[in-house]
Amino acid sequence: MSGDKDVLGTPLLLGDKETEGTFDEIPVIDLRGANSDDPAVKRDIAVQIRDASINVGFFYITGHGIPQSTISGALTAAQNFFALSESIKLELDIHKSKNFKGYTALLGENTNPENRGDLHEGFDLGWEDPGSGTVRSSEDDGSMAGENVWPDDMLLPGFRLEVLEYYHAAVRLGQYLFPLFALALDLPEDFFADKITKPAAIMRLLYYPPQTGIVDDRTIGIGSHTEYCFTILWQQGDINALQVLNTAGKWISAVPIPGSLVVNLGDQFARWTNDVFRSTVHRATNRSGIARYSIPLFFGTDYNVPLEALPSCVSDDFPAKYEVVTAGDYVKARLEATYL
Repeated sequence: MSGDKDVLGTPLLLGDKETEGTFDEIPVIDLRGANSDDPAVKRDIAVQIRDASINVGFFYITGHGIPQSTISGALTAAQNFFALSESIKLELDIHKSKNFKGYTALLGENTNPENRGDLHEGFDLGWEDPGSGTVRSSEDDGSMAGENVWPDDMLLPGFRLEVLEYYHAAVRLGQYLFPLFALALDLPEDFFADKITKPAAIMRLLYYPPQTGIVDDRTIGIGSHTEYCFTILWQQGDINALQVLNTAGKWISAVPIPGSLVVNLGDQFARWTNDVFRSTVHRATNRSGIARYSIPLFFGTDYNVPLEALPSCVSDDFPAKYEVVTAGDYVKARLEATYL
């Protein structure tokens, strides 16, 4: 850093938690203007991202550019998949996969070890060219590389193409956000460009059945946790299920906002920024009485990128906290803890 302040005009906190407050709501950031030729417009968006990242770790984005038709196509595909019989879905069981792709049954995960299992079903996939079917090599994505598994096209015509259309739109959005994160961190706008050329992005289709009966926090849609990657989440607009834990220990509802997506920074960003950017605990419970669907994309960097503290997030008084690991090895360890 140069002097006391960065180019955005406000000091990075560098771990001074006493200066941080708590939050009672999740900010909304409009991305329109992020491609503006006017540096002041782009800088204003970066300031908003910076404030949300330091103080909350979550924010909504509008003006994100993903067409509603693309979102609707992926949602319909998810609804059709989860409506299949359990025996057909289990043919794609993620535990049969060496690269964390495929179907997770109800209670097949336990994100919070203190719980009894997560009350949702999932379907995981990674990068694949929708035309040729080409997938990433192990040099690109390490243990997450390799083929996706898909239901028979005769059972679900168009499923693969609808899902991949949304997947690639969300990946492009993730890449679009990184110059703004760079500006927010007092780094050159292209700082992350060589780190996201082949991002190890994993997407999930999630189905949360309506949860009834006695309220028991040991069995909920997904237990309290932090994410391992920076996440872009579409959540169903008529169901309030996602909750974010603030610094006062209060659960704040991430109420769905029509036309928005939710961004969650996760532990990779926390390690990168030496905990200047927040990785926030969250959970989800569906007590709406109807089925809930969501689609998170976990946006990882290139597999071999070292997660080491960024230059604007360390100082003599605030040295790096974390051992340096590669992004791929870190994500692999988190996935193994979840599924194995």
